[in-house]
Amino acid sequence: MRDLKLMYKKDVEIFFDACAPKWDEEMIRHDDRITKILNYAQINSGVKVLDVACGTGVLFNDYLSRNVEKVTAVDLSKNMIEIAKAKFNDPRIELIHADIEELELGELYDRCVVYNAFPHFLNPQNLIVCLYHKLKSNGRLTIAHGMSREMINAHHREQASRVSIGLISVEELSSLLKPLYDVDIALSDNEIYVVSAIKR
Repeated sequence: MRDLKLMYKKDVEIFFDACAPKWDEEMIRHDDRITKILNYAQINSGVKVLDVACGTGVLFNDYLSRNVEKVTAVDLSKNMIEIAKAKFNDPRIELIHADIEELELGELYDRCVVYNAFPHFLNPQNLIVCLYHKLKSNGRLTIAHGMSREMINAHHREQASRVSIGLISVEELSSLLKPLYDVDIALSDNEIYVVSAIKR
């Protein structure tokens, strides 16, 4: 099982390394949807944010405009991290090329955001537990997508089936979270998918 997991993660890394050079050019960004998601995530002034699977830094300017204290941004893809480093030179942003599930960070965070990435984790429960241990007491985990679940799954079937397990329903995700978190937002419509929860 561990060998299978390692093979899958390597496939994810290779896939996103290949996507990285054109990621920003091909990305469809909806500012209004991102604003809603970050409001649900309670990205406010002074918070420390852990951005999981940060890519090329899609949300960095949004975080900084909200005057966060710090962003620790982690991605499995070296190429994504290198592009993010070339784009951002702000002391509030720390960029790390690593597997979040294997990474010891040495500090805890007020907020954790997994944006447009959740289906690429082979074992969602493992990720949820991992992030629980990286949040402060009463810290908030937000898992979100800037499009509908149906659109995400259709896109992944066409473009990324080898590196996506599919996006589960907000009800299923809420059930996975409930042993460790209090879920207070579970929204899935034709524009966004958001589940946000507070660490117990």
